[in-house]
Amino acid sequence: MGKTNAADDSTLLIHGGISRDRFTGAVNVPIYQTSTYAQEIPGIHQGYEYSRTGNPTREALEALIADLEHGTKGFAFASGMAAIDAVLHLFKSGDRLILSDNVYGGTFRILDKIFKQFGLTYTLVDTSDLKQIEAAIGPDVAAVYVETPTNPLLKIADLAAIAQITKRHTIRLIVDNTFYTPYLQKPLDFGGDIVIHSATKYLGGHSDLVAGLVVVKDKETAEQLAFIQNAVGAVAGPFDSFLLIRGIRTLGVRLDRHVENAEYLAEYLAQSPDVKKVYYPGLADAEGYEINKKQAKNGGAMISFELTEGHDLNAFFRSLKTITLAESLGGVESLVCHPAQMTHASIPADVRHAAGISDELIRFSVGIEGKEDLKNDLDNAFAASRS
Repeated sequence: MGKTNAADDSTLLIHGGISRDRFTGAVNVPIYQTSTYAQEIPGIHQGYEYSRTGNPTREALEALIADLEHGTKGFAFASGMAAIDAVLHLFKSGDRLILSDNVYGGTFRILDKIFKQFGLTYTLVDTSDLKQIEAAIGPDVAAVYVETPTNPLLKIADLAAIAQITKRHTIRLIVDNTFYTPYLQKPLDFGGDIVIHSATKYLGGHSDLVAGLVVVKDKETAEQLAFIQNAVGAVAGPFDSFLLIRGIRTLGVRLDRHVENAEYLAEYLAQSPDVKKVYYPGLADAEGYEINKKQAKNGGAMISFELTEGHDLNAFFRSLKTITLAESLGGVESLVCHPAQMTHASIPADVRHAAGISDELIRFSVGIEGKEDLKNDLDNAFAASRS
């Protein structure tokens, strides 16, 4: 933990972890752009040997995310997928994971196309339904892996209730907290064992880096993951670590604005005659609303929606001027994507449709622009896409 005794996350974002350089007193930990470190004699050094194993800039980032998630230790990786890959290396051939059925396409792909060939399998279930989780557990299940909210249908999983199930069966609960970040939700506080972030998204916040983070609750898992991180070597570089610390420091003010805009636009979309269905856990009539209120500050800044019949999706995307059609999310700029052709294209169509991910679904990462400008941009695109 850092030296601060802050009770407010807005303070911890700035002063948590290693917030000053221990060697010079610099108020920003510098970019230690080095691959190796001098040793006095073999094995006697100042705590660093080789930057794959440890780097002061990366260490500051890892300490910060551990503080923010109330975990034992944090780990920084070269991408969100590298973080997921490292966590999956905790398991062995013959293990099975229970996985959210509408999960990020990259998570599905790495399990289905990479780890499955080594004997690590999975079962897709609606993790907002506790009965489905219970029914899927067998002697080979080693963990439950959830997104909450899920990507892209924004379903809510009851973390405390799932943690009771996983503890009863002595298996791990892994939570992808990318959509909410520790500013809005702290899964370890509700019984989670491992938290994963695509730090590329809200934590970085400016669409200018690619990184992944993991935080673990117990020391044994920390030791296992430290070995995996060093052995495999997909670590975050010092410059990206520096940028990520800088991004995290403004996370609170950014997310406050993101959420303000998202709440306004979710209400607007829910009332629009051009929209058939809105998925946003911050709407009072949303499925999982009460559970979300119990474990998160609000509904976040991701919205998914479907247009009514008679709209041309391509015309809608082409007509947007302020909002950008692009993969990713969580940057200061608003982005939309078409999951079926973009973020979730690696999931077979029948699996997508079974999970409720329609070919008409649009995912909207609400940025921090003026909310009226965003509303007007949507209005114009709706009008241009009507047949």
